[in-house]
Amino acid sequence: MDTTQALAKLKALVNTSLYYNKDVYDRERLGEMKEILFDISQKLTSYSEAELEAFFNEDLGYVTPKVDIRAVVFEDDRLLLVKEKEEGQWSLPGGWADVGYSPAEIAQKEVREESGLEVIPLQLFKLVDKAKHDYPKSLNYVYKLFFYCEAKTFELQPGLETSEARFFSREEIETLQNISVDRNTREDLLEAFEYHHHPTAGAKFDLVQ
Repeated sequence: MDTTQALAKLKALVNTSLYYNKDVYDRERLGEMKEILFDISQKLTSYSEAELEAFFNEDLGYVTPKVDIRAVVFEDDRLLLVKEKEEGQWSLPGGWADVGYSPAEIAQKEVREESGLEVIPLQLFKLVDKAKHDYPKSLNYVYKLFFYCEAKTFELQPGLETSEARFFSREEIETLQNISVDRNTREDLLEAFEYHHHPTAGAKFDLVQ
């Protein structure tokens, strides 16, 4: 466990304890622990004070991992990617899970909003713990879900958060430079091609050591 993951876990423990503990003296001590943890986070990470404020105050109940959902959509043997306006990098369509939607509905909605395509999610083909793979370090603890989808339309139309949407061949993916590695790594994209060619019955997940 690296420093960022350790700080995130300590924050989750403190916030969860604050939510359930009603003893006034325990809550005072937990509040002091949270302030100390905030100060340590400022010294040991590169996050801004505003980013840390948002992080420490976003989960005030029982703290659980956030869920990032990505959609894998093919046209023949080419994979759909969208370019984020904010960063100018390419990623699979997707985003955070929203209350009121199932994971598959989120995948469908994100594809529509970011590329203009209508799809049907067919299979959850990958579910991973972000901290256990080669993604950038994050204060949020994240589970990533990848849905294999069937496209029903193919007229691409970027959305409010995307500047471009297009299909890429495997050869193009192998040399693509500006991949949004926080959303998906090159390995994620290449595994999507493997699944497209050789679909399996179950989803890939992190095995227990």
